[in-house]
Amino acid sequence: MKTPVVLFALITSAAAVAGDYNSSPNNYENSPHNFENSSANYNNSPHNFDNSPNKYGNDRLTHDNAGNVTGYAVPKDNGGVNFFDPHGDRTGYLPPTQ
Repeated sequence: MKTPVVLFALITSAAAVAGDYNSSPNNYENSPHNFENSSANYNNSPHNFDNSPNKYGNDRLTHDNAGNVTGYAVPKDNGGVNFFDPHGDRTGYLPPTQ
Protein backbone atom coordinates (compact mmCIF):
# COMPACT_ATOMS: atom_id res chain seq x y z
CA MET A 1 0.00 0.00 0.00
CA LYS A 2 2.89 2.37 0.68
CA THR A 3 4.36 1.95 -2.80
CA PRO A 4 1.38 3.44 -4.73
CA VAL A 5 1.15 6.35 -2.29
CA VAL A 6 4.87 7.12 -2.61
CA LEU A 7 4.69 6.77 -6.41
CA PHE A 8 1.70 9.13 -6.55
CA ALA A 9 3.53 11.68 -4.37
CA LEU A 10 6.61 11.58 -6.61
CA ILE A 11 4.58 12.03 -9.80
CA THR A 12 2.52 14.94 -8.47
CA SER A 13 5.57 16.71 -7.05
CA ALA A 14 7.40 16.33 -10.38
CA ALA A 15 4.42 17.88 -12.18
CA ALA A 16 4.36 20.76 -9.70
CA VAL A 17 8.06 21.44 -10.26
CA ALA A 18 7.54 21.40 -14.04
CA GLY A 19 4.66 23.86 -13.69
CA ASP A 20 6.70 26.14 -11.47
CA TYR A 21 9.59 26.15 -13.98
CA ASN A 22 7.23 27.18 -16.80
CA SER A 23 6.31 30.33 -14.90
CA SER A 24 9.77 30.93 -13.41
CA PRO A 25 11.84 33.98 -14.40
CA ASN A 26 14.81 31.57 -14.49
CA ASN A 27 13.23 29.88 -17.52
CA TYR A 28 14.86 31.44 -20.62
CA GLU A 29 11.43 31.76 -22.28
CA ASN A 30 10.51 34.25 -19.52
CA SER A 31 13.91 35.89 -19.11
CA PRO A 32 14.40 39.59 -19.87
CA HIS A 33 17.69 38.51 -21.51
CA ASN A 34 15.74 36.66 -24.21
CA PHE A 35 15.48 38.96 -27.27
CA GLU A 36 11.83 37.94 -27.70
CA ASN A 37 11.13 39.65 -24.34
CA SER A 38 13.25 42.75 -24.92
CA SER A 39 12.01 46.19 -25.96
CA ALA A 40 14.97 46.17 -28.39
CA ASN A 41 12.77 43.76 -30.37
CA TYR A 42 10.60 46.06 -32.52
CA ASN A 43 7.47 44.04 -31.74
CA ASN A 44 7.92 45.02 -28.06
CA SER A 45 9.17 48.56 -28.67
CA PRO A 46 7.27 51.65 -27.52
CA HIS A 47 8.09 53.04 -31.00
CA ASN A 48 5.93 50.33 -32.62
CA PHE A 49 2.58 51.96 -33.46
CA ASP A 50 0.76 48.82 -32.23
CA ASN A 51 2.00 49.68 -28.72
CA SER A 52 1.24 53.40 -28.94
CA PRO A 53 -1.41 55.23 -26.93
CA ASN A 54 -1.95 57.28 -30.11
CA LYS A 55 -3.43 54.26 -31.90
CA TYR A 56 -7.23 54.57 -31.71
CA GLY A 57 -8.86 51.65 -29.89
CA ASN A 58 -5.52 50.08 -28.96
CA ASP A 59 -6.31 46.89 -27.02
CA ARG A 60 -2.67 46.39 -25.95
CA LEU A 61 -2.70 49.33 -23.53
CA THR A 62 -2.93 48.84 -19.77
CA HIS A 63 -4.63 51.46 -17.59
CA ASP A 64 -4.85 52.38 -13.92
CA ASN A 65 -8.19 52.84 -12.14
CA ALA A 66 -8.35 56.49 -13.26
CA GLY A 67 -8.03 55.47 -16.92
CA ASN A 68 -4.45 56.68 -17.38
CA VAL A 69 -2.18 54.58 -19.60
CA THR A 70 0.33 52.68 -17.45
CA GLY A 71 1.92 50.62 -20.22
CA TYR A 72 1.16 48.01 -22.83
CA ALA A 73 0.96 44.24 -23.17
CA VAL A 74 2.51 42.36 -26.10
CA PRO A 75 1.32 38.81 -26.84
CA LYS A 76 4.08 36.27 -27.57
CA ASP A 77 3.96 33.55 -30.23
CA ASN A 78 4.01 30.85 -27.53
CA GLY A 79 0.85 32.17 -25.85
CA GLY A 80 2.56 34.22 -23.15
CA VAL A 81 2.33 37.99 -22.69
CA ASN A 82 5.03 40.58 -21.92
CA PHE A 83 4.10 43.74 -20.01
CA PHE A 84 5.99 47.02 -20.53
CA ASP A 85 5.73 50.52 -19.07
CA PRO A 86 5.20 53.42 -21.53
CA HIS A 87 8.98 53.84 -21.87
CA GLY A 88 9.54 50.24 -22.97
CA ASP A 89 10.87 48.86 -19.67
CA ARG A 90 9.60 45.32 -19.12
CA THR A 91 7.51 45.20 -15.95
CA GLY A 92 6.33 41.60 -16.00
CA TYR A 93 5.10 38.64 -17.98
CA LEU A 94 2.36 36.07 -18.12
CA PRO A 95 3.77 32.63 -18.95
CA PRO A 96 2.21 30.58 -21.74
CA THR A 97 -0.68 28.36 -20.76
CA GLN A 98 0.07 24.67 -20.88
